[in-house]
Amino acid sequence: MVEVLTGIFGQPPAVYHDIEKQTVAVLSFVETIRRTEMSQVRAAIKGIREAGLNVGPGRISVSRVRRENWAESWKRHFSPIEISSRLLILPSWSRRRSRRGQARVILDPGLSFGTGHHATTSFCLRMLAGLRGSGTSNSFLDIGTGSGILAIAALKLGYAPVEAFDFDRDAVRVAKENARVNGVRLVIRQCDLTRLSLRPTRRFGVICANLIYDLLIQERQRILSRLAPGGTLVVAGILREQFGMVRRSYEQAGMRLMAERVQGEWHSGSFQMRS
Repeated sequence: MVEVLTGIFGQPPAVYHDIEKQTVAVLSFVETIRRTEMSQVRAAIKGIREAGLNVGPGRISVSRVRRENWAESWKRHFSPIEISSRLLILPSWSRRRSRRGQARVILDPGLSFGTGHHATTSFCLRMLAGLRGSGTSNSFLDIGTGSGILAIAALKLGYAPVEAFDFDRDAVRVAKENARVNGVRLVIRQCDLTRLSLRPTRRFGVICANLIYDLLIQERQRILSRLAPGGTLVVAGILREQFGMVRRSYEQAGMRLMAERVQGEWHSGSFQMRS
């Protein structure tokens, strides 16, 4: 159907898969639609069926979409986020003022993951704000930095030194640009966690690792070798059904779960070494 609609309307349609309902929607957005074009769609579907292909019990529908300034309307979905009395995350177009003593992080949605709206990023930000001044060492390492939001927030909250890295070159570029927008100097590197030395030259009081669960388990030794004694490891990016495996792995390494949060399909947590 993608090729059919592309040929009829002259532009590729959008395709949405609903895994739970096992359905597929193919959508074409056009300025106007003629009866002849609808006839062509119906004839194409009939031809596919007559060729012996099972297209399922699909239906064709046409609806009118209200005109909007789409270049601006999407911004409504990215409102400021108050993480705590210490931290406010907001897009560049927001006019909201921060409270006295509240750090501001300006971050626009972009190619890299991390605006603060996602459950996993939100948990990491709250842990950063809560750990600041708790007696934990103020150094911070952001593994899989994405947009750089966690590292930038850490600097704004007073952590030092702060370092970050990501495997993806575009993520590093975006994170550096976000650091520039926020007026902070941040050490961001492109590197592969799986190839890092097991004998690092520096350890950090707080580490955030927003990674997929199997990488957290596979590279546990490399991650923990960078954690200072008494430090806190914050892990996120883990689906609910996967968190138990991550927890068991880190508890076997001598860590204990200090805090956790389940939101939707995501399960995040923070660990400290048992004394």
